Amino acid sequence: MRIAFSILPIALLTIALAICSENAPGQNSQPSAQPADTSQPQSQQRSPGGDVGSGAGDIGKGTAKGTGAAAKGVGKGAGDLVTLHPLDAAGNVGKGAVVAGKDVGVGAAKGTGKIAKGSGRGIGKIFHHRHNPQTPPAPSEPQN
Repeated sequence: MRIAFSILPIALLTIALAICSENAPGQNSQPSAQPADTSQPQSQQRSPGGDVGSGAGDIGKGTAKGTGAAAKGVGKGAGDLVTLHPLDAAGNVGKGAVVAGKDVGVGAAKGTGKIAKGSGRGIGKIFHHRHNPQTPPAPSEPQN
């Protein structure tokens, strides 16, 4: 059984996901306006949750960009079809589909990679026990 979805609900859903993923916790694309504390070194590595959030954002952005390309191709194709240029219409729809597929594929690949990296690091933190071997304290009195 094949169910056909129209472009408009898919585009609206994709835009909603893209907007929500931009505001997802764990994604700090803008540095805070607060002054930096110079007494502590800044960590440049993102947390596992940040990686997962960033990956979800990449997937959402790729999907939104792909949906935009598909809608642009369909719009141009519809305009060409109305003006009785069926070959141009087919070319524009096909081009829109190819660009959409590329954008969605790139976004999905980048996002999935970041999600896998963040998930692996998160699971690693659960199972990885940090044993810091303590050296015995130095004797305070010299031995003869």
